[in-house]
Amino acid sequence: MDVYDLTAYECRRLIESREASSEELTRLFLDRIREVDGEVQAFLRVAEDDAVAQARAADAKRPEERGAWEGVPIALKDVLCTKGVETTCASRILEGYIPPFDGTVVRLLREAGLVFLGKLNMDEFAMGSSTSAAAVAAGETPWSLGSDTGGSIRQPASLCGVVGMKPTYGAVSRLGLIAFASSLDQIGPFARTVQDAAALLDLIAVRDLYDQTSLGLPQPLRIPGATPPGGSGGAPGRAEPIPGSDNPLSLNGKRVGFIKEYGGEICEPGVRQVFQTCLQTIEKLGGTCVEVSLPSVERCLAAFYIIATAECSANLARFDGVRYGHRAEHADDLLEMYVRTRSEGFGPEVKRRIMIGTFALSSGYYDAYYAQAQRARTVISRDFEKAFAEVDLLVSPTSPTVAFKLGERTADPLAMYLSDLCTIPVNLAGLPGLSVPAGFADGLPVGLQIIGPHFSEQSLIDAAYALEQSLGVPTRPPLRGGGAPTPASGTATTAPRAAGGSAGGDTGADAEVRS
Repeated sequence: MDVYDLTAYECRRLIESREASSEELTRLFLDRIREVDGEVQAFLRVAEDDAVAQARAADAKRPEERGAWEGVPIALKDVLCTKGVETTCASRILEGYIPPFDGTVVRLLREAGLVFLGKLNMDEFAMGSSTSAAAVAAGETPWSLGSDTGGSIRQPASLCGVVGMKPTYGAVSRLGLIAFASSLDQIGPFARTVQDAAALLDLIAVRDLYDQTSLGLPQPLRIPGATPPGGSGGAPGRAEPIPGSDNPLSLNGKRVGFIKEYGGEICEPGVRQVFQTCLQTIEKLGGTCVEVSLPSVERCLAAFYIIATAECSANLARFDGVRYGHRAEHADDLLEMYVRTRSEGFGPEVKRRIMIGTFALSSGYYDAYYAQAQRARTVISRDFEKAFAEVDLLVSPTSPTVAFKLGERTADPLAMYLSDLCTIPVNLAGLPGLSVPAGFADGLPVGLQIIGPHFSEQSLIDAAYALEQSLGVPTRPPLRGGGAPTPASGTATTAPRAAGGSAGGDTGADAEVRS
Protein backbone atom coordinates (compact mmCIF):
# COMPACT_ATOMS: atom_id res chain seq x y z
CA MET A 1 0.00 0.00 0.00
CA ASP A 2 1.36 3.43 -0.97
CA VAL A 3 0.59 5.34 2.19
CA TYR A 4 1.69 8.68 0.73
CA ASP A 5 -1.30 8.54 -1.64
CA LEU A 6 -3.85 8.37 1.18
CA THR A 7 -6.12 11.20 2.26
CA ALA A 8 -7.64 11.23 5.73
CA TYR A 9 -10.99 10.12 4.30
CA GLU A 10 -9.28 7.21 2.54
CA CYS A 11 -7.61 6.22 5.81
CA ARG A 12 -10.96 6.32 7.53
CA ARG A 13 -12.58 4.17 4.83
CA LEU A 14 -9.82 1.56 5.09
CA ILE A 15 -10.23 1.34 8.86
CA GLU A 16 -14.04 1.20 8.76
CA SER A 17 -14.04 -1.48 6.05
CA ARG A 18 -11.32 -3.41 7.92
CA GLU A 19 -9.12 -3.43 4.84
CA ALA A 20 -6.43 -2.07 7.15
CA SER A 21 -6.14 -1.57 10.89
CA SER A 22 -5.16 1.68 12.52
CA GLU A 23 -1.91 0.08 13.64
CA GLU A 24 -1.07 -0.99 10.09
CA LEU A 25 -1.71 2.51 8.73
CA THR A 26 0.21 4.13 11.58
CA ARG A 27 3.23 1.91 11.00
CA LEU A 28 3.11 2.69 7.27
CA PHE A 29 3.15 6.43 7.97
CA LEU A 30 6.00 5.97 10.44
CA ASP A 31 7.90 4.06 7.75
CA ARG A 32 7.21 6.90 5.33
CA ILE A 33 8.60 9.42 7.83
CA ARG A 34 11.78 7.36 8.22
CA GLU A 35 12.04 7.10 4.44
CA VAL A 36 11.77 10.77 3.46
CA ASP A 37 12.08 13.01 6.50
CA GLY A 38 15.83 13.23 6.14
CA GLU A 39 15.04 15.26 3.02
CA VAL A 40 11.90 17.06 4.21
CA GLN A 41 12.97 17.62 7.85
CA ALA A 42 9.36 18.15 8.86
CA PHE A 43 9.39 16.43 12.26
CA LEU A 44 11.09 17.63 15.42
CA ARG A 45 9.94 14.56 17.34
CA VAL A 46 8.36 11.35 16.07
CA ALA A 47 6.21 9.70 18.76
CA GLU A 48 6.62 6.17 17.40
CA ASP A 49 5.88 4.16 20.54
CA ASP A 50 3.00 6.39 21.64
CA ALA A 51 1.50 6.39 18.14
CA VAL A 52 1.53 2.61 17.90
CA ALA A 53 0.00 2.33 21.38
CA GLN A 54 -2.77 4.78 20.46
CA ALA A 55 -3.46 2.89 17.23
CA ARG A 56 -3.71 -0.43 19.07
CA ALA A 57 -6.13 1.12 21.55
CA ALA A 58 -8.27 2.37 18.66
CA ASP A 59 -8.28 -1.06 17.03
CA ALA A 60 -9.32 -2.68 20.32
CA LYS A 61 -12.54 -0.66 20.60
CA ARG A 62 -15.88 -2.21 19.71
CA PRO A 63 -17.64 -0.70 16.65
CA GLU A 64 -20.23 1.07 18.80
CA GLU A 65 -17.44 2.74 20.80
CA ARG A 66 -15.61 4.10 17.80
CA GLY A 67 -15.77 7.67 16.58
CA ALA A 68 -15.82 8.51 12.90
CA TRP A 69 -12.10 9.35 12.88
CA GLU A 70 -10.95 6.71 15.35
CA GLY A 71 -7.43 5.56 14.56
CA VAL A 72 -6.65 8.03 11.75
CA PRO A 73 -3.10 9.47 12.09
CA ILE A 74 -2.30 13.18 12.35
CA ALA A 75 0.74 15.38 13.09
CA LEU A 76 0.81 18.57 15.19
CA LYS A 77 2.83 21.75 14.90
CA ASP A 78 5.18 22.08 17.86
CA VAL A 79 3.38 25.21 19.07
CA LEU A 80 0.47 23.16 20.50
CA CYS A 81 0.80 22.03 24.11
CA THR A 82 0.59 18.24 24.30
CA LYS A 83 0.48 16.61 27.71
CA GLY A 84 3.60 14.60 28.48
CA VAL A 85 5.28 15.48 25.16
CA GLU A 86 8.13 17.98 24.86
CA THR A 87 6.80 21.18 23.25
CA THR A 88 9.46 23.73 22.37
CA CYS A 89 8.17 26.00 19.59
CA ALA A 90 11.42 25.01 17.87
CA SER A 91 13.23 27.37 20.26
CA ARG A 92 16.20 26.70 22.48
CA ILE A 93 14.60 28.71 25.27
CA LEU A 94 11.89 26.05 25.69
CA GLU A 95 14.19 23.03 25.52
CA GLY A 96 12.91 20.30 27.80
CA TYR A 97 9.51 21.89 28.45
CA ILE A 98 6.85 19.19 28.85
CA PRO A 99 3.32 20.62 29.23
CA PRO A 100 1.21 19.23 32.08
CA PHE A 101 -1.96 19.61 29.98
CA ASP A 102 -3.37 19.25 26.48
CA GLY A 103 -4.35 22.33 24.51
CA THR A 104 -8.05 22.39 23.68
CA VAL A 105 -7.60 21.31 20.05
CA VAL A 106 -5.27 18.49 21.15
CA ARG A 107 -7.86 17.33 23.67
CA LEU A 108 -10.60 17.38 21.02
CA LEU A 109 -8.49 15.28 18.67
CA ARG A 110 -7.72 12.79 21.45
CA GLU A 111 -11.42 12.50 22.21
CA ALA A 112 -12.10 11.85 18.53
CA GLY A 113 -9.57 9.00 18.63
CA LEU A 114 -6.92 10.37 16.27
CA VAL A 115 -3.39 8.98 16.48
CA PHE A 116 -0.56 11.50 17.03
CA LEU A 117 2.46 10.74 14.85
CA GLY A 118 4.64 13.46 16.37
CA LYS A 119 5.45 17.17 16.62
CA LEU A 120 6.26 19.15 13.50
CA ASN A 121 9.13 21.54 12.99
CA MET A 122 8.48 25.26 12.56
CA ASP A 123 10.09 28.66 12.46
CA GLU A 124 10.90 29.68 16.01
CA PHE A 125 7.85 30.69 18.05
CA ALA A 126 5.34 29.94 15.32
CA MET A 127 6.62 32.41 12.76
CA GLY A 128 5.72 29.89 10.08
CA SER A 129 4.03 26.50 9.55
CA SER A 130 6.16 25.53 6.56
CA THR A 131 6.86 21.97 7.64
CA SER A 132 3.23 21.32 8.61
CA ALA A 133 2.46 21.80 4.92
CA ALA A 134 5.57 19.93 3.76
CA ALA A 135 4.71 16.87 5.87
CA VAL A 136 1.30 16.62 4.19
CA ALA A 137 2.75 17.28 0.73
CA ALA A 138 5.38 14.58 1.24
CA GLY A 139 2.82 12.01 2.40
CA GLU A 140 4.22 11.74 5.92
CA THR A 141 0.78 12.42 7.40
CA PRO A 142 -2.67 12.65 5.79
CA TRP A 143 -3.34 15.96 7.53
CA SER A 144 -1.84 18.25 10.16
CA LEU A 145 -2.56 21.23 12.38
CA GLY A 146 -0.71 24.54 12.16
CA SER A 147 -1.19 28.13 13.26
CA ASP A 148 -1.62 31.30 11.22
CA THR A 149 -0.64 34.78 12.43
CA GLY A 150 -0.09 36.51 9.10
CA GLY A 151 -0.34 33.71 6.55
CA SER A 152 1.58 30.82 8.11
CA ILE A 153 -1.04 28.27 7.10
CA ARG A 154 -2.07 29.64 3.73
CA GLN A 155 1.34 30.53 2.29
CA PRO A 156 3.06 27.18 3.01
CA ALA A 157 -0.06 25.43 1.69
CA SER A 158 0.24 27.42 -1.52
CA LEU A 159 3.98 26.81 -1.88
CA CYS A 160 3.62 23.07 -1.23
CA GLY A 161 0.47 22.48 -3.28
CA VAL A 162 -1.88 21.45 -0.45
CA VAL A 163 -5.00 22.91 1.16
CA GLY A 164 -4.62 25.21 4.17
CA MET A 165 -7.26 27.16 6.06
CA LYS A 166 -7.18 29.97 8.61
CA PRO A 167 -10.58 30.11 10.35
CA THR A 168 -12.31 33.24 11.60
CA TYR A 169 -10.57 34.63 14.69
CA GLY A 170 -12.34 32.95 17.61
CA ALA A 171 -13.67 29.97 15.67
CA VAL A 172 -11.02 27.71 17.23
CA SER A 173 -9.83 27.86 20.83
CA ARG A 174 -6.29 29.13 21.38
CA LEU A 175 -5.96 27.52 24.82
CA GLY A 176 -2.69 25.60 24.69
CA LEU A 177 -1.39 27.49 21.65
CA ILE A 178 1.89 29.09 22.70
CA ALA A 179 1.29 32.73 21.83
CA PHE A 180 3.16 34.84 19.32
CA ALA A 181 0.64 37.64 18.62
CA SER A 182 -2.53 36.91 20.56
CA SER A 183 -4.93 39.10 18.56
CA LEU A 184 -3.78 37.52 15.29
CA ASP A 185 -2.95 33.86 16.03
CA GLN A 186 -5.39 31.18 14.91
CA ILE A 187 -5.14 27.40 14.63
CA GLY A 188 -6.15 25.72 11.38
CA PRO A 189 -5.84 22.58 9.23
CA PHE A 190 -3.56 21.41 6.43
CA ALA A 191 -4.76 18.61 4.18
CA ARG A 192 -4.41 17.23 0.70
CA THR A 193 -8.08 17.88 -0.12
CA VAL A 194 -10.72 20.45 0.77
CA GLN A 195 -12.87 17.63 2.11
CA ASP A 196 -10.21 16.58 4.62
CA ALA A 197 -9.52 20.18 5.66
CA ALA A 198 -13.22 20.79 6.27
CA ALA A 199 -13.55 17.64 8.36
CA LEU A 200 -10.55 18.53 10.52
CA LEU A 201 -11.80 22.07 11.06
CA ASP A 202 -15.19 20.68 12.05
CA LEU A 203 -13.51 18.60 14.75
CA ILE A 204 -11.73 21.54 16.39
CA ALA A 205 -14.07 24.52 15.83
CA VAL A 206 -15.87 24.23 19.16
CA ARG A 207 -16.52 26.94 21.74
CA ASP A 208 -14.17 26.71 24.71
CA LEU A 209 -15.27 28.22 28.01
CA TYR A 210 -11.63 28.47 29.07
CA ASP A 211 -10.77 30.80 26.17
CA GLN A 212 -12.67 34.08 26.32
CA THR A 213 -12.01 34.75 22.62
CA SER A 214 -13.46 31.39 21.58
CA LEU A 215 -16.86 31.30 19.87
CA GLY A 216 -16.76 28.14 17.76
CA LEU A 217 -18.73 28.05 14.52
CA PRO A 218 -22.45 28.91 14.36
CA GLN A 219 -23.28 25.37 13.19
CA PRO A 220 -21.47 22.16 12.23
CA LEU A 221 -19.88 22.23 8.80
CA ARG A 222 -21.35 20.39 5.82
CA ILE A 223 -18.50 18.37 4.38
CA PRO A 224 -18.50 18.45 0.55
CA GLY A 225 -18.43 15.00 -1.00
CA ALA A 226 -19.05 13.26 2.34
CA THR A 227 -21.33 10.25 2.43
CA PRO A 228 -24.54 10.41 4.51
CA PRO A 229 -24.18 9.61 8.22
CA GLY A 230 -23.81 5.93 8.87
CA GLY A 231 -23.15 3.78 11.90
CA SER A 232 -19.82 5.12 13.04
CA GLY A 233 -20.87 5.23 16.65
CA GLY A 234 -21.14 7.95 19.21
CA ALA A 235 -17.71 8.67 20.56
CA PRO A 236 -17.06 12.14 22.03
CA GLY A 237 -16.78 15.08 19.65
CA ARG A 238 -18.37 15.45 16.23
CA ALA A 239 -18.99 11.77 15.57
CA GLU A 240 -20.07 12.01 11.94
CA PRO A 241 -19.62 14.78 9.36
CA ILE A 242 -22.68 16.21 7.67
CA PRO A 243 -22.80 15.69 3.88
CA GLY A 244 -22.36 18.69 1.62
CA SER A 245 -24.94 20.37 -0.58
CA ASP A 246 -26.74 18.59 -3.41
CA ASN A 247 -24.80 20.57 -6.02
CA PRO A 248 -21.30 21.14 -4.61
CA LEU A 249 -19.72 21.90 -7.99
CA SER A 250 -21.60 25.10 -8.79
CA LEU A 251 -20.94 28.75 -7.97
CA ASN A 252 -24.23 29.89 -9.49
CA GLY A 253 -25.29 33.28 -8.19
CA LYS A 254 -22.02 33.94 -6.35
CA ARG A 255 -20.41 37.33 -6.81
CA VAL A 256 -16.66 36.90 -6.44
CA GLY A 257 -14.41 39.93 -6.10
CA PHE A 258 -10.79 39.97 -7.22
CA ILE A 259 -8.69 42.53 -5.39
CA LYS A 260 -7.48 45.35 -7.62
CA GLU A 261 -4.43 46.15 -5.49
CA TYR A 262 -2.96 42.66 -6.05
CA GLY A 263 -2.75 43.13 -9.81
CA GLY A 264 0.13 44.63 -11.73
CA GLU A 265 3.70 43.80 -10.81
CA ILE A 266 3.09 42.67 -7.22
CA CYS A 267 2.82 39.03 -8.31
CA GLU A 268 5.19 37.06 -10.50
CA PRO A 269 4.01 36.57 -14.12
CA GLY A 270 3.43 32.83 -13.65
CA VAL A 271 1.33 33.45 -10.55
CA ARG A 272 -0.74 36.07 -12.39
CA GLN A 273 -1.36 33.64 -15.23
CA VAL A 274 -2.61 30.92 -12.88
CA PHE A 275 -4.83 33.46 -11.12
CA GLN A 276 -6.41 34.51 -14.42
CA THR A 277 -7.19 30.86 -15.15
CA CYS A 278 -8.92 30.64 -11.77
CA LEU A 279 -11.09 33.66 -12.57
CA GLN A 280 -12.12 32.02 -15.84
CA THR A 281 -12.95 28.81 -13.98
CA ILE A 282 -15.11 30.73 -11.49
CA GLU A 283 -17.07 32.16 -14.43
CA LYS A 284 -17.48 28.69 -15.95
CA LEU A 285 -18.88 27.44 -12.64
CA GLY A 286 -21.58 30.10 -12.73
CA GLY A 287 -19.97 32.79 -10.60
CA THR A 288 -19.60 36.45 -11.52
CA CYS A 289 -16.15 38.01 -11.14
CA VAL A 290 -15.94 41.72 -10.35
CA GLU A 291 -13.01 43.96 -9.48
CA VAL A 292 -12.95 45.18 -5.88
CA SER A 293 -10.68 47.82 -4.36
CA LEU A 294 -9.21 47.60 -0.86
CA PRO A 295 -7.41 50.97 -0.59
CA SER A 296 -6.01 50.21 2.85
CA VAL A 297 -3.96 47.24 1.60
CA GLU A 298 -0.94 49.52 1.29
CA ARG A 299 -1.05 50.08 5.07
CA CYS A 300 -1.29 46.42 5.98
CA LEU A 301 2.37 45.48 6.11
CA ALA A 302 3.31 48.39 8.36
CA ALA A 303 0.29 47.91 10.62
CA PHE A 304 0.84 44.16 10.90
CA TYR A 305 4.53 44.31 11.72
CA ILE A 306 3.96 46.92 14.41
CA ILE A 307 1.02 45.12 16.05
CA ALA A 308 2.49 41.62 15.71
CA THR A 309 5.92 42.57 17.04
CA ALA A 310 4.40 44.56 19.90
CA GLU A 311 2.36 41.54 20.99
CA CYS A 312 5.38 39.30 20.43
CA SER A 313 7.45 41.52 22.72
CA ALA A 314 4.82 41.27 25.46
CA ASN A 315 4.12 37.54 25.08
CA LEU A 316 7.74 36.44 24.94
CA ALA A 317 8.65 38.47 28.03
CA ARG A 318 7.46 35.50 30.10
CA PHE A 319 10.36 33.31 28.92
CA ASP A 320 13.21 34.09 31.30
CA GLY A 321 14.60 30.70 32.34
CA VAL A 322 13.20 30.83 35.87
CA ARG A 323 10.43 28.22 35.79
CA TYR A 324 11.10 26.11 32.71
CA GLY A 325 13.15 25.83 29.56
CA HIS A 326 16.74 26.90 28.96
CA ARG A 327 18.62 28.73 31.72
CA ALA A 328 22.06 30.28 31.26
CA GLU A 329 24.76 28.94 33.55
CA HIS A 330 27.25 30.81 35.73
CA ALA A 331 25.36 34.10 35.93
CA ASP A 332 26.51 36.37 38.76
CA ASP A 333 23.07 37.77 39.56
CA LEU A 334 19.40 37.53 38.55
CA LEU A 335 19.53 40.27 35.92
CA GLU A 336 22.55 38.73 34.23
CA MET A 337 20.78 35.35 34.23
CA TYR A 338 17.75 36.92 32.49
CA VAL A 339 19.89 38.66 29.87
CA ARG A 340 22.10 35.68 29.11
CA THR A 341 19.20 33.22 29.06
CA ARG A 342 17.22 35.26 26.54
CA SER A 343 20.32 36.04 24.46
CA GLU A 344 21.21 32.35 24.24
CA GLY A 345 17.64 31.07 23.96
CA PHE A 346 16.12 33.23 21.22
CA GLY A 347 17.12 33.14 17.55
CA PRO A 348 17.96 36.24 15.46
CA GLU A 349 14.49 36.78 13.96
CA VAL A 350 12.79 36.48 17.36
CA LYS A 351 15.24 39.01 18.80
CA ARG A 352 14.60 41.32 15.88
CA ARG A 353 10.85 41.22 16.45
CA ILE A 354 11.15 41.68 20.21
CA MET A 355 13.29 44.77 19.65
CA ILE A 356 10.91 46.26 17.08
CA GLY A 357 7.89 45.56 19.29
CA THR A 358 9.52 46.98 22.41
CA PHE A 359 10.42 50.12 20.48
CA ALA A 360 6.85 50.51 19.17
CA LEU A 361 5.44 50.18 22.70
CA SER A 362 7.89 52.54 24.37
CA SER A 363 6.47 55.70 25.91
CA GLY A 364 7.96 58.04 23.35
CA TYR A 365 6.69 56.13 20.32
CA TYR A 366 3.47 54.38 21.40
CA ASP A 367 1.14 56.97 19.84
CA ALA A 368 3.25 57.41 16.74
CA TYR A 369 3.47 53.70 15.94
CA TYR A 370 1.29 51.28 17.91
CA ALA A 371 -1.79 53.49 18.23
CA GLN A 372 -1.55 54.46 14.56
CA ALA A 373 -1.27 50.80 13.57
CA GLN A 374 -4.42 49.95 15.51
CA ARG A 375 -6.28 52.77 13.75
CA ALA A 376 -5.06 51.43 10.41
CA ARG A 377 -6.33 47.99 11.43
CA THR A 378 -9.80 49.44 11.94
CA VAL A 379 -9.70 51.02 8.48
CA ILE A 380 -8.66 47.70 6.95
CA SER A 381 -11.60 45.94 8.62
CA ARG A 382 -14.00 48.58 7.32
CA ASP A 383 -12.66 48.19 3.78
CA PHE A 384 -13.44 44.48 3.94
CA GLU A 385 -16.94 45.22 5.26
CA LYS A 386 -17.58 47.54 2.31
CA ALA A 387 -16.30 44.91 -0.10
CA PHE A 388 -18.52 42.18 1.33
CA ALA A 389 -21.53 44.45 0.95
CA GLU A 390 -20.95 44.09 -2.81
CA VAL A 391 -19.63 40.52 -3.19
CA ASP A 392 -19.99 37.14 -1.51
CA LEU A 393 -16.31 36.16 -1.59
CA LEU A 394 -12.94 37.67 -2.41
CA VAL A 395 -10.10 35.89 -4.20
CA SER A 396 -6.41 36.63 -4.67
CA PRO A 397 -3.17 34.74 -5.18
CA THR A 398 -2.16 33.25 -1.83
CA SER A 399 1.46 34.20 -2.37
CA PRO A 400 2.87 36.69 -4.88
CA THR A 401 5.67 34.21 -5.67
CA VAL A 402 6.25 30.50 -5.98
CA ALA A 403 8.55 28.74 -3.52
CA PHE A 404 12.10 30.02 -3.54
CA LYS A 405 15.25 28.11 -2.65
CA LEU A 406 16.18 27.30 0.92
CA GLY A 407 17.91 30.31 2.46
CA GLU A 408 17.69 32.36 -0.73
CA ARG A 409 16.12 35.41 0.94
CA THR A 410 17.40 35.05 4.48
CA ALA A 411 19.67 38.08 4.22
CA ASP A 412 16.80 40.31 3.07
CA PRO A 413 14.09 40.54 5.77
CA LEU A 414 12.14 43.12 3.76
CA ALA A 415 11.76 40.72 0.83
CA MET A 416 10.50 38.07 3.25
CA TYR A 417 8.02 40.46 4.83
CA LEU A 418 6.69 41.55 1.41
CA SER A 419 5.79 37.92 0.71
CA ASP A 420 3.03 38.33 3.30
CA LEU A 421 1.22 41.04 1.36
CA CYS A 422 -1.71 38.90 0.19
CA THR A 423 -2.37 37.16 3.50
CA ILE A 424 -1.89 39.57 6.41
CA PRO A 425 -4.98 41.74 5.70
CA VAL A 426 -7.11 38.68 6.48
CA ASN A 427 -5.50 38.29 9.91
CA LEU A 428 -5.78 41.99 10.73
CA ALA A 429 -9.52 41.84 9.99
CA GLY A 430 -10.00 38.47 11.73
CA LEU A 431 -11.54 36.92 8.60
CA PRO A 432 -11.43 33.33 7.37
CA GLY A 433 -9.12 32.52 4.47
CA LEU A 434 -8.45 29.31 2.58
CA SER A 435 -5.72 28.40 0.10
CA VAL A 436 -6.51 25.75 -2.50
CA PRO A 437 -4.06 24.40 -5.11
CA ALA A 438 -4.68 26.31 -8.33
CA GLY A 439 -1.94 25.27 -10.74
CA PHE A 440 1.78 25.53 -11.40
CA ALA A 441 4.23 28.22 -12.46
CA ASP A 442 7.70 27.13 -13.55
CA GLY A 443 6.86 23.67 -12.24
CA LEU A 444 6.09 24.92 -8.72
CA PRO A 445 2.68 25.05 -7.00
CA VAL A 446 0.50 28.16 -6.94
CA GLY A 447 -2.40 28.59 -4.51
CA LEU A 448 -5.64 30.55 -4.79
CA GLN A 449 -6.73 32.37 -1.63
CA ILE A 450 -10.48 32.58 -0.97
CA ILE A 451 -11.63 35.09 1.66
CA GLY A 452 -15.08 35.47 3.20
CA PRO A 453 -16.90 37.48 5.87
CA HIS A 454 -16.64 36.47 9.51
CA PHE A 455 -17.85 32.90 10.14
CA SER A 456 -18.40 32.18 6.44
CA GLU A 457 -16.25 29.04 6.57
CA GLN A 458 -19.00 27.00 4.93
CA SER A 459 -19.09 29.28 1.89
CA LEU A 460 -15.30 29.17 1.57
CA ILE A 461 -15.25 25.38 1.78
CA ASP A 462 -18.03 24.99 -0.81
CA ALA A 463 -16.33 27.38 -3.24
CA ALA A 464 -12.91 25.79 -2.71
CA TYR A 465 -14.33 22.30 -3.29
CA ALA A 466 -15.98 23.39 -6.53
CA LEU A 467 -12.73 24.93 -7.76
CA GLU A 468 -10.65 21.97 -6.59
CA GLN A 469 -12.84 19.53 -8.52
CA SER A 470 -12.94 21.72 -11.62
CA LEU A 471 -9.24 22.63 -11.74
CA GLY A 472 -8.06 19.10 -11.01
CA VAL A 473 -4.61 20.17 -9.81
CA PRO A 474 -2.45 17.12 -8.88
CA THR A 475 -1.72 16.87 -5.16
CA ARG A 476 0.30 13.66 -4.96
CA PRO A 477 3.66 13.99 -3.19
CA PRO A 478 6.81 14.36 -5.33
CA LEU A 479 9.14 12.40 -3.06
CA ARG A 480 9.57 8.70 -3.71
CA GLY A 481 11.76 6.02 -2.18
CA GLY A 482 14.80 7.16 -0.22
CA GLY A 483 13.67 10.75 -0.13
CA ALA A 484 15.03 11.54 -3.60
CA PRO A 485 12.78 13.85 -5.62
CA THR A 486 11.59 12.25 -8.84
CA PRO A 487 9.94 14.27 -11.63
CA ALA A 488 6.26 13.54 -12.14
CA SER A 489 3.83 15.04 -14.60
CA GLY A 490 2.18 18.15 -13.20
CA THR A 491 3.91 17.81 -9.84
CA ALA A 492 6.43 20.20 -8.29
CA THR A 493 9.43 18.11 -7.33
CA THR A 494 10.88 20.61 -4.86
CA ALA A 495 7.78 21.75 -2.96
CA PRO A 496 8.38 20.05 0.40
CA ARG A 497 12.06 21.03 0.47
CA ALA A 498 11.33 24.59 -0.65
CA ALA A 499 8.76 25.00 2.08
CA GLY A 500 11.47 25.15 4.69
CA GLY A 501 12.78 28.34 3.14
CA SER A 502 9.43 29.85 2.30
CA ALA A 503 8.05 33.04 3.67
CA GLY A 504 5.35 30.92 5.23
CA GLY A 505 3.13 33.89 5.88
CA ASP A 506 4.66 35.38 9.00
CA THR A 507 7.93 33.50 8.90
CA GLY A 508 10.20 36.50 8.52
CA ALA A 509 13.86 36.17 7.73
CA ASP A 510 14.56 33.14 9.93
CA ALA A 511 12.59 30.85 7.65
CA GLU A 512 15.26 28.29 6.94
CA VAL A 513 16.81 28.03 10.40
CA ARG A 514 14.52 25.40 11.89
CA SER A 515 13.68 23.41 8.81
